[in-house]
Amino acid sequence: MPEEAQKKEAKELLREIVDRVYQNAWDAKKRGEPVGWSSSKFPAEIAEAMGLAVCYPENQAAGVSAKHGGQRMCEYAESLGYSNDICGYARISLAYAAGAPSDERPMPQPDFLLCCNNICNCMTKWYENIARMRKIPLIMVDVPYNNEQTPSDETVSYLKGQFMDAIHHLEKISGKRWDEKKFEEVCANANRSAQAWLRACSYCQYKPSPLSGFDLFNHMADIVTARSKPETAAAFEALADEYEKSVKEGKSTWKYDENYRIMFEGIPCWPNLKTLFNPLKNHGINVTAVVYAPAFGFVYKNLDEMMRAYCKAPNSICIETGVDWREGICRENKVDGALVHYNRSCKPWSGYMFEMQRRWNKDLGIPVVGFDGDQADPRNFSEAQYLTRVEGLYELMEENKKKRA
Repeated sequence: MPEEAQKKEAKELLREIVDRVYQNAWDAKKRGEPVGWSSSKFPAEIAEAMGLAVCYPENQAAGVSAKHGGQRMCEYAESLGYSNDICGYARISLAYAAGAPSDERPMPQPDFLLCCNNICNCMTKWYENIARMRKIPLIMVDVPYNNEQTPSDETVSYLKGQFMDAIHHLEKISGKRWDEKKFEEVCANANRSAQAWLRACSYCQYKPSPLSGFDLFNHMADIVTARSKPETAAAFEALADEYEKSVKEGKSTWKYDENYRIMFEGIPCWPNLKTLFNPLKNHGINVTAVVYAPAFGFVYKNLDEMMRAYCKAPNSICIETGVDWREGICRENKVDGALVHYNRSCKPWSGYMFEMQRRWNKDLGIPVVGFDGDQADPRNFSEAQYLTRVEGLYELMEENKKKRA
């Protein structure tokens, strides 16, 4: 890493990396090179190895929503006939692809699409609609739902076949040849980024925590848009080092009391981050466990392991794996309760949360409360309900504390 970069805080380095991803896409477009749009959990190593510029509609939609443009874009999509019951990210993306202006996070229109349905089946229809709208090719990787805890050899073989087919189509679209050595370098970068990211996430286990889970939400753009780049790995390593230093020095980005520690389950309500944060801060409740952030820590040693890694999205794993994963995070990070976001935009994720709550109550003995919201559309969030639910969680944790005294 250059000396001037070492002097910057990790969060500044990470912000600059994301900005460069979008600038590189604009530059490629100006040169007449094909630019792609990709789902966040499509194997990013493929396009990176081929030197293709790619943007991520989910990241764009989160940025638009956080800057309070989500409702405008959702309403535009609804004016085109798309239901307000589908994912807010999808509506924002469909609106943008149809020509709706957005200064919050502009990106060039796509020449090809990369889609992987390990996130949800909404992705499939979302990208199919954009492909028809823009009259461009769609490269699809189908990831079967995992009814068992470990993906089978047949699933791995099925995915490798699609992986090779995706490479074949991208060679035709870009006019570039596949370079196996470059792919190996990209995979090494991606693994280095993932390991550093998971290390950064792991520092939430300390009491007091050197960070808040909200910090991890803020840094997720890089693990989505640039996980295969060496500068991303270096920036995440710097972030983890900063957290390690904070533990030793007794410092934290969380500047408030840490009376209680909780898991925040689900994707944040990007249009309402301040509203989510304030009542937690006021009660001294720090978010020290999240699922959404470490879900992007894809670590593997070979191609077969890579296929299995991309099968481990929260919505494509069986409920037993989901329970074990979350309960492990809760135990490691020493939580006193859990706050569940019943996200109207993400029905597959929210659908099994009632069973998750039951398991956490039984296995962990912690109080769990939920609130209704949306990752992108502010019309689906009630501040009054959220405040009431946080107050209820606080009272339940207070009651548990008195029982233990």
